Formats: sequence, structure tokens, C-alpha cells
Amino acid sequence: MKVLINKNSNPVADNLRDERVKSPGFGKYYTDNMVIAEWDEKTGWSDAQLKAYAPLTLDPATMVFHYGQEIFEGMKAYIQPDGGISLFRPDANAKRFAKSAARMALPEMPVDFFVQTVEELVKVDKNWVPKNIGESLYIRPFMIATEVGLGVRPSNKATYILIA
Repeated sequence: MKVLINKNSNPVADNLRDERVKSPGFGKYYTDNMVIAEWDEKTGWSDAQLKAYAPLTLDPATMVFHYGQEIFEGMKAYIQPDGGISLFRPDANAKRFAKSAARMALPEMPVDFFVQTVEELVKVDKNWVPKNIGESLYIRPFMIATEVGLGVRPSNKATYILIA
């Protein structure tokens, strides 16, 4: 599995992005891109797509709406004194994400694939990471049951989405 890169061709203007990064407000602004990967019980995980941040379109009978099959994690990216960007123990988040998936009868995502998606999004949207010590870019990986249909059982389709 890999992350296919198709960056947003119309990102937020630099001056507006910089203004938002200086005074973000939690959960108020989102980076230019997001990552999506699909899972199907017959074929497993697809390659992930890194693409422009955009709304999702879901059928009203999508199982997540009726049975609450959804999980999420939260993590942060920090600027380092040398200008590099660090994540704090992303493998621990990946393991916790897999454990949550198992509990909710969702597919477990391989740890290395999870970490790769996070690293790729942070690399592409690096200019959204605040430059001040003690500030960070909040990263939200989540997964939802995406099979269309009603029936109390594990979904045979799921979607992993990563936003920041």
C-alpha cells in the first residue's frame, strides 16, 4: 500500500494561511489537503489518496449513521529548533487506532501504513505547522463504516480519512 499524491491545486493563499496559523482556534481551520483510503472485505485496503480537502458525499443509509461504527485518534505535529517537523510517537497512535478498530468491528489498518499517511500529509501541508514553541498542528485520523445498508452487523466497507 502506498500514498498517491494529488495535492490541492488551489491551496489557501500564503498570507491567509499564515494569518490562520498565527491565530488558529482549535478545529476552526483545516489544511489544504486530506488523505482517504478505502477498505473492502474482499480486496482489503486500497492505496491512500492524498488530495484536496473537500466535503464527503455519503448515502443516507451508510452504516456509520445508523450503527455508530466510527473511530478516531488525535495527534500533533511540532516544529523543531532546526526547522524540521516532528510527530510524537505516531506508532503508538497507530496501534491504538488498530485496537479501537478491532473493538468496533472495523478493519485494522497496518501501523506502517497509518504512519505513512500521517507523515505524507504533514510533509505536504508543512506550512500549516505553527512556528512558535508550544504550538502544534492537530492531526485527526478517523475511520467510518461506509457500507450502504441497514442491518446490525459489521460493515463490509470502511473509509479511513485523515485531516489536519
